[in-house]
Amino acid sequence: MSLERIINVAFQVYTWLIFIRIILSFIRHNPYHPLIRFVYEITEPVLGFFRRFIPPVGMLDFSPLVAFFALELLRQVILNVIRALGL
Repeated sequence: MSLERIINVAFQVYTWLIFIRIILSFIRHNPYHPLIRFVYEITEPVLGFFRRFIPPVGMLDFSPLVAFFALELLRQVILNVIRALGL
């Protein structure tokens, strides 16, 4: 498996985890369930970072949307560096 593929898969998995967290915010769930705790613990560092700069508007939290854009930008930068280095 190439390095590009590994990076693409890692970013895709993280994006899906953020998407799952968005869905969890709309449904009732047990916050102590190990799988749900995993999703929250993995995604909170990124979402918490963006929440410091983008406060919620009413009941809407736009940090996941900004995180999606930032992750895509970071993925593109990393892939361009890898391609430039010929890895």
